[in-house]
Amino acid sequence: MITKIVDAALKNRAMVLILVAVLIAFGLVSMQRLPFDAQPDISPVQVLVTTQAPGLAPVDIERSITAPVELALQGLPGMQALRSISRYGLSVIYVRFADGSNIYQDRNLIGERLQTVQLPPGTNPPQMGPLSDGLSEIYQFQVRGHGQSLMTLRTLLDWQIAPKFREVPGVVDVNVNGGELKTYEVQVADDALTRYGLSTADIFNAVQMNNGATGGATIEHNGGEAIIRGEGLLRNATDIGNIVLRTEPDGTPLYVRNVARVVEAPMPRLGAVTRDGNGEAVVGVVLMGLGQNTRIVAQRVQDAVKEINTTLPPGVEIAPYYNRADLMNRVLHTVAHNMVEGAVLVIAVLLLLLGNVRAGLIVALAIPLSMLAAAIAMYSAGMSGNLMSLGAIDFGLLVDGAVVMIENIVRRRAEAPARPMQAVVLEASREVARPITFAVLIITAVYLPILSLQGVEGKMFRPMALTVVFALLASLVITLTVMPVLASFLLRGKVAERESRIIHWMRRRYEPVLTRAAHRPVLTVVLAVLLLALAGVLGSRLGAEFLPRLEEGALTVTTTKLPGISVPSAVESQTMVERTLMRFPEVQSAVTLGGSSEIPTDPMGVEQSDTFIMLKPKSEWKTAQTQEGLVEAYSDALNRAVPGLTLDWAQPIQMRMDDMLAGVQADVAVMIHGNDLDALHDTAQRIASVIARVPGAADVQAQQTVGQPYLRIIVNRDAVARYGLNASQVLDVVQALGGRTVGSISNNDGRFDIRVRLTPQDRTDVARIGALRVSNGAGKAVPLAEVADIRMEPGPSTIEREEGQRVIMVQANVRGRDLAGFVLAAQHAVATQVKLPPGYSLSWNGSFKNLQEAMSRLYVVVPVALAVIFVLLYLMFDSVSLAALIFFNVPFAAIGGILALWTRGLPFSISAAVGFIALFGIAVLNGVVLVSYIVEKRASGLGAIEAARQAALTRLRPVLMTATVASLGFLPMAFSTSSGAEVQRPLATVVIGGLVSATLLTLLVLPSLYPWFDRRKRTVPQEQTVPEYAE
Repeated sequence: MITKIVDAALKNRAMVLILVAVLIAFGLVSMQRLPFDAQPDISPVQVLVTTQAPGLAPVDIERSITAPVELALQGLPGMQALRSISRYGLSVIYVRFADGSNIYQDRNLIGERLQTVQLPPGTNPPQMGPLSDGLSEIYQFQVRGHGQSLMTLRTLLDWQIAPKFREVPGVVDVNVNGGELKTYEVQVADDALTRYGLSTADIFNAVQMNNGATGGATIEHNGGEAIIRGEGLLRNATDIGNIVLRTEPDGTPLYVRNVARVVEAPMPRLGAVTRDGNGEAVVGVVLMGLGQNTRIVAQRVQDAVKEINTTLPPGVEIAPYYNRADLMNRVLHTVAHNMVEGAVLVIAVLLLLLGNVRAGLIVALAIPLSMLAAAIAMYSAGMSGNLMSLGAIDFGLLVDGAVVMIENIVRRRAEAPARPMQAVVLEASREVARPITFAVLIITAVYLPILSLQGVEGKMFRPMALTVVFALLASLVITLTVMPVLASFLLRGKVAERESRIIHWMRRRYEPVLTRAAHRPVLTVVLAVLLLALAGVLGSRLGAEFLPRLEEGALTVTTTKLPGISVPSAVESQTMVERTLMRFPEVQSAVTLGGSSEIPTDPMGVEQSDTFIMLKPKSEWKTAQTQEGLVEAYSDALNRAVPGLTLDWAQPIQMRMDDMLAGVQADVAVMIHGNDLDALHDTAQRIASVIARVPGAADVQAQQTVGQPYLRIIVNRDAVARYGLNASQVLDVVQALGGRTVGSISNNDGRFDIRVRLTPQDRTDVARIGALRVSNGAGKAVPLAEVADIRMEPGPSTIEREEGQRVIMVQANVRGRDLAGFVLAAQHAVATQVKLPPGYSLSWNGSFKNLQEAMSRLYVVVPVALAVIFVLLYLMFDSVSLAALIFFNVPFAAIGGILALWTRGLPFSISAAVGFIALFGIAVLNGVVLVSYIVEKRASGLGAIEAARQAALTRLRPVLMTATVASLGFLPMAFSTSSGAEVQRPLATVVIGGLVSATLLTLLVLPSLYPWFDRRKRTVPQEQTVPEYAE
C-alpha cells in the first residue's frame, strides 16, 4: 500500500507538481484567512447573569435576588458550577457549563428559567452578559475632551460612540466605565412636603402619571387615513417642574416646582475611573464576540475610531490606551522570528551534513510545504494561529522523513550513476517508504497524551498537538510523493556522496570511545544509571508550576481599601496610586477602574479598583529587567506612598482568565465554605496570617467581606400602628434618600432617567434623616425616628456563594519559589495551625488545582501512549526484546531534559511536560535508527558485539543529523527573550537538553546493551526491517 503511493507519484510526476502548486495557493489563502491571536482561548463555557436593584444592601440582594435566581438555575443540563456575588445594588451569577457545550443553547435554557423568577418590585429584570469570553477585551480607550464635563463625555460615550462601535462586525458590546450618568433629579424638600401635607409617594405618582404617550387608532381625513397620537411626554426639566400635584381650594395649582428643584444630576455612582494621576476619566472597553478573528476585528475597530473621531464635537477624541492587537503582534513576531531562525538553522545543517546542495534544498522544501498543508487543516478545523499552535513546531521533525528519503536516493544514485534516474529514485524510495511511515506514526503517537488533555491545559496545548500532527502527516505525504518527484528532476547527472569534515572528525573521536564502552558494558550501563539517578534527585528539587506566565507587556494591580470608603475618597486614593506609578520610567500609562462597570464582568465595590499599567518596550526598562523585579519595586513604592492598601498583582489577560475560570485573581486561593459571615471572616484572617509566613508568599489577602457601615432603619410596627401608618409609607421615605426612578426623558442627546430624591440637605447625617417626616396621606406627618429604630452597624460589603453556600477566599501569589512546593507547605501550615469551626470546610483553588488535574490525566494517558509506541515497535521489529531495548532511550532522554531545566532554573510545568512528551518520540526514533541497522548487520552473520559496533559507526551521521535538526529547530525559542517566549522556553529547553543526553547514550549505551537483548542470530527479511537510513 505504501509503496504503491510512491509508484503512483513517480508515474504521474506532472500531476504531483500541479498538486504542489494547488497546495501552495490554498495554503497561502488559508494563512491569510487564519485567525491569529496571542494565545489560545482557555475561557470556560460560561454565562453571566446580572440583576440590578438600586439601593438594596448585599444581604437583601442575596436573600431576595441571588438566592431565587440560583434556585431557578439549578439543575440546568450540562452545568458544572454555579457561583454568585451579591453586592450593593447588584447581583452577579456565573453559570459554568461543560467544555464543548453549545453556548447558544445554554443561554436559551437560562433565559427560560429566568422567566419563572419572582423578584421584588423596583428590581430590574435579570440580564445575561454579552456573548464574549476571556479574550474579548481587545480595545480600551478614553473619551477625552478639553473643557468638557464628565457628564458630557459620558453622554457622548453612551449615546454616540458606543453605538458606533457596536455596529462594527465582530464587536458584541462596549463596556462603559467612569464619568457621570446624566439623570433628571427631582430634589424634594422634606419641609415643603410637610407644609403642603404631601408624601414622597405623591411625587412618585405625579411624575409617573404625567409622562406618557398613547394612540387613538386612526381617523378618516380628506379621503385618507390619519394616525391619532396622544402626546404627554416630558421633554425637559421645565416640563417636570410644571407637573400639577393638586389644585388648592382657591383654584391655585400646586406644582412640582413648589416642593422640589429639578436639576440635571449624576446617578449615584458605584465607582470611578482615573488615569495617569490626572483625575477622573471616561473610558470604554470594546468586547469582541465569540469565535471572531482578533486581527481582523482589531483592525476594524481602529478604522472605526478614525471615523468616529471625525463626528465628535471639536476638542473631543477617542484616545486608546490598551490594544490587544499590540500584544498579538509582538507574540506573533516572536513566533515568526523563532520559526524563521529555526528553519534557517535546520536548512544550514542539512546542507552541511548532507554534503549536497541540491539534495539539501529539496529536503528544505518539505518545511514550507508541510506548514502550508498544516495551515489548510488548521483553517478547515476552525483553529487559530497563536503562540502554542504555531510556536511549538519543530522543523527538524518535519524534515526527518525527507532526510531519510533524499539521503537514500543520493546514496543509490552515487552507487549506480549509469542507471536511469527514475528507476533509481523508485527503488530507493521503495526501500524506505515503509520505515518512514512507521517513524512518523511513532512520533504522532507521542502526541496522543496531549490530545487527551482537558480543561485549561487541554485548551492551551491541544492546538499545538493538532498542528504538529497535521504538519507531520503532511510531511509524510510530501516525503512519499513530492520528494521522489523532485529528486527525479533535480538530482540528474553526477551525484557525489561525500562525508562532511564535521562528521569525519566526530567519527574518528567516537570510535575509540564506542569500542571501550562495548567491551565494558556493565560499567557503561552503571554510569548511565548513575546519571539517571542524579537526574531523578535533581528532578525532585525542580519544583512545579502550572504554566509559565506569558508576559503581556502590561501589569494590573488590584487594590483593596477599607470597606465603606466614599467615591471621592476612592478617587483620591486611585490618583495617588497612579502618580506613584507614573514616576517609574517604564510606565507609559496607568488607568484605574474602581468599583463596578456597566457590564459587571468583575463586580467590585467602591473599596476595590483595578489599575492597568501599560509598560514601555522592555529595552527601555530601567528599574528592573523582569516583571517580578518591577512588581517588587512598584509594591514597595505604593506601600510607602499609600499605606493601608492591599495589593494583588497580575496581567490584563491573566486576570480576566483567572477570574472567569474560578473567580480567583491569584496563583493560589483557599476557599472557606460556611454559613456565618463573621465566622468565615475570622477563619479567613487566621488562614491569611498563616500563609503569609510561608516562604514565597506574596500579595496575601483575605477577602474584606465585613466592616461595611450600615445605617439600619428598622420599622417599629407598634409605632406605625399607633400613628395610623403602614410600613410601605416608611420605606418610601427611606427609598427617597437614594432616589427612585419614575420615568425617563428622550431627546437628541439620548434617554435619561427621571429620579425623585430628597434634597442633599435632608440626607446630611443620621440626626437629619431621623427628623424626616412620614406622611400618612391625610395631612398628618411624624418624624421618621418616631416610627423606626435608626442605628449605625457594621455589615457585609459583599457575599459570595458557590453551589448555594456562602464562601470567602484567601488568595496569594507566589514569587521566588515554585508553585507546587509553596502550596504543599501552605497546606501543611494551615492544616496544623488552623482549626475550622464545626460544619465548615476549605478547598484549594487557582493554578495549583489546574496543575494537579493536568498531571492526573498525564499519569494515565502517557503510559497508554508509550504502550502504543511499544506496539508499533513490536510490529516493526517482530521482537519484544528489541522494542524494549529501544525503550531504554526514554529514561535516558529524560536525563538531559531534567538537567537542562535545573541548569536554567526552570520549574517543571505542563509546558515542560509537553516537551518531555515530544522528546520521547524523537528519542525512540534515534533508537530505531541505530537498532535497525544493528539487526541488518546481525542478519549478515556478524556477532552481536561487532554488529552493534559497526552499526553505531555507520549510523553516526543519521543519528546526529536527526538529533541536530530537531535540537536546532527548538534553539531560537529556548533562548528568545521576546514576548511569548516564556511559555515556549521550558518546552524547548527540555527537548534540546534531552536530545543531547539521548543521542550520547543512544550511541554508547544501546550498542553496549544490545548483546544482552540478542543472544541468538536473527534473520530478518530486508524489505520488512527497519529504516534504511542512508550513511
